[in-house]
Amino acid sequence: MTTTATTALPTYFLSHGGGPWPFMMDQVGHLYQQLDAALRDIPRQIKGKPRAVLVITAHWEGRDFLLSSSARPPMIYDYGGFPAHTYQVQYPAPGSPELAARVQALLQAGGHPASLDDGRGFDHGTFSAMVPVFPDADVPIVQLSLKHGLDARTHIEAGRLLAPLRDEGVLIVGSGLSYHNLRAFNAQGAAASHAFDGWLRAAMALPAAERTQALLEWDQAPGARMAHPREEHLLPLMVVLGAAEQDVATVPYHEDAFMGALAVSSFRFG
Repeated sequence: MTTTATTALPTYFLSHGGGPWPFMMDQVGHLYQQLDAALRDIPRQIKGKPRAVLVITAHWEGRDFLLSSSARPPMIYDYGGFPAHTYQVQYPAPGSPELAARVQALLQAGGHPASLDDGRGFDHGTFSAMVPVFPDADVPIVQLSLKHGLDARTHIEAGRLLAPLRDEGVLIVGSGLSYHNLRAFNAQGAAASHAFDGWLRAAMALPAAERTQALLEWDQAPGARMAHPREEHLLPLMVVLGAAEQDVATVPYHEDAFMGALAVSSFRFG
């Protein structure tokens, strides 16, 4: 069943895990049981399938915002050191040139230049998050890049411009990680991940204006720069919050011992 939007769809910030994990469940499934279950529950939460999905991916940046506009996006294997078969996996969801053009128009009407890229494929931040959610690969997906400079305010403003999509049957998803320090993706990062994740969950529970202000000042939070030496995996959160700025946030996924030690979370707005 496809969702017909009688009320606005929620938006999601998803902590997408590491590399091509959905294609390695025999090897790593014990590490991803909770994340996998949380992602698989999203269709139930939204009562069906959306008309399309817009994924703001942490794995793509441009001078201006960029949108994948191919009707048949290829795959991008943007990871290293994984089994050979993970460089052959496919997630054959269609693209949507029409949605890409709609998003471009919304951004440009609000003063944010945006370009279409008909050669861009699905990166692992997109396909690893979407495989458990829509395993049949039957929902059109468009990717939106981050903008160079990684300015929090710019990405919140972009999200505000995209809010009308929620009433058009488009599920807006930010794919990143609430903790992303690959040099300490183990017990070395435990203290920082728990400090920052605790702050983040508390910030998401604030009234709307205070919540937005907290995100604008995220780098002052406990453990912030240890959790995000570079903030590209946090910025998708800014966009999805902007698109649902007045809505209540909930935590559909949280672990205190991801990879044995790390605190990670996903958020839903609306």
